Amino acid sequence: MKLNETIEFHIRTTSLALSRMYNSIASKYGITQTIGYLLTYVEKEGTPSSSLAQQLGMKNSSLTRLLKKMEKDGCIKRITDKKDKRVIRIFLTEKGVQRRRIAKKTVLDFNEKILHYVSEQEIHNFFKVLDVIKNQINNEIKEQEEDSEVIYKNVH
Repeated sequence: MKLNETIEFHIRTTSLALSRMYNSIASKYGITQTIGYLLTYVEKEGTPSSSLAQQLGMKNSSLTRLLKKMEKDGCIKRITDKKDKRVIRIFLTEKGVQRRRIAKKTVLDFNEKILHYVSEQEIHNFFKVLDVIKNQINNEIKEQEEDSEVIYKNVH
């Protein structure tokens, strides 16, 4: 099998193409794909920044830089949780809500275009395959972590 026939190749090239497309659209509104994506995850009652990092698969340091940029731009407010002072909640400003609408509409519109070319069964199968891939990735990560622990114990 050639590398350009692998599942990883097709996922990666499709993901990069999606990023290019969404970044091109987002740039018209002064944001990036990542910012648009982040805006769609912020709940009305505020979202703890730590949960955003997990949902987006970002390191906390990268998320912190991005949130500072978004706050400076006027898209979000960061407010300390009243019950737990260690928790910082992220809230959308009016500007953030407007950009969120644009990001959400862009994604849903593109999704609709794709659905014109595939059946419900094909989409169902596609999502099923993606779930299999994600589960296998999680198994591989767990295995790697276990191997690292064994190596660490043997060295020390």
